[in-house]
Amino acid sequence: MAKITFVEADGTENELDVQDGWSLMQAAVSNGIDGIEAECGGSCCCATCHCYVDEAYADKMDAPTDNELGMLEETVAERKETSRLACQIKASAALDGMKVYLPEVQS
Repeated sequence: MAKITFVEADGTENELDVQDGWSLMQAAVSNGIDGIEAECGGSCCCATCHCYVDEAYADKMDAPTDNELGMLEETVAERKETSRLACQIKASAALDGMKVYLPEVQS
């Protein structure tokens, strides 16, 4: 299990205990976190779960796939080096303590 903090665009922080193997998108949607729309339900085809991950944890998660990188080209919010799709990040003990920053808009 990993303790993940979702930081909304207005600075509101929501700390969640996320079960190993769950996507960060699943955790956010299940807990009513504002800022994750997840229009496609987690199938990596809408980019409405765009987020910015804590740089210190980037090497502790799987690298983005070509499909994810392609979807990130379609984001409405500014794309950064730490941009990821929350549906493609699986929780694990290695991510315990990570902060995930949400953009002002998704679509």
